[in-house]
Amino acid sequence: MEIGLAPKFFPNEYRVQADVESAYSLDLDLVNIIQQLHQHLDPRTVFACFGKIMGQYLPLHGVQLTYKQYHFNWGRQGGYSIEQHLALADTSVKVNYNLKAPLMPSQAQRLNQLQGLVLQPLFNAIQFQEISKRAMFDALTNLGNRHYYLEQIKKEIARAQRCHSDFSLVTLDLDNFKQLNDRYGHQLGDNTLAAFAHMLTTVIRDTDQAFRIGGDEFTILVQGDAQAAAILCQRILIAVDDHTDLADYQVKTSLGIALWLHNDTEQSLYQKSDSALYQAKAAGRQCYSIFQPTDA
Repeated sequence: MEIGLAPKFFPNEYRVQADVESAYSLDLDLVNIIQQLHQHLDPRTVFACFGKIMGQYLPLHGVQLTYKQYHFNWGRQGGYSIEQHLALADTSVKVNYNLKAPLMPSQAQRLNQLQGLVLQPLFNAIQFQEISKRAMFDALTNLGNRHYYLEQIKKEIARAQRCHSDFSLVTLDLDNFKQLNDRYGHQLGDNTLAAFAHMLTTVIRDTDQAFRIGGDEFTILVQGDAQAAAILCQRILIAVDDHTDLADYQVKTSLGIALWLHNDTEQSLYQKSDSALYQAKAAGRQCYSIFQPTDA
């Protein structure tokens, strides 16, 4: 159900500002509210905190907020619906409130006060998330970068030791990538890397993680033993052959597999998978090889 409210209660454009005197006149614990909103750096946690605060002061079923590509939701939909268009950092923010009952004028004023408080901490949390993502992910391929890979493999080793579970490392690169770059230029080389990375994300399972650790070299952390990794490698080889853009430039890949053993460090495991990768190249490329303990 849609209801309309007088413009004086819901202006079309609301600039972020905290009217302290007005907030205190509504018996709001302004300091506590601001502290709650600013103590989190995860955007969804900040918004959930906002929803809970709004629910304490207003007859609220739920609230949804849209900002750029971000969509936040708290509570449930239903009841009376009010849509607000606010302004944050020169960008439009749409907020939709689902109310149990129409708002009284005093409640409308309270809503205006509270919604102004959430935008800046939410914007700060989004910025922090985006900066953190840029620090962990490769800009060209959107895969995890070398730094993120090193963090994750340490976590995988700790988890495997704790849970006595298997995981494997796959190391792979593009065959003859230097020749492709030299012949067609770096722009095509970058496009090829991006296309290959996108293909990887569509082939690996949700439990696996792919990284670009430099140049045309990639790694994949696979949940499971070497045979599970081999099945994944077979899927990758088939996907490369079936990928039109990659096939047009005869892009191929070689892959090496190493199963983590209890005495392995992140360095020794990588060395094993890298050794298996070169065995695959020696076997004719466009194939995978599994490291065997006798290879050490």
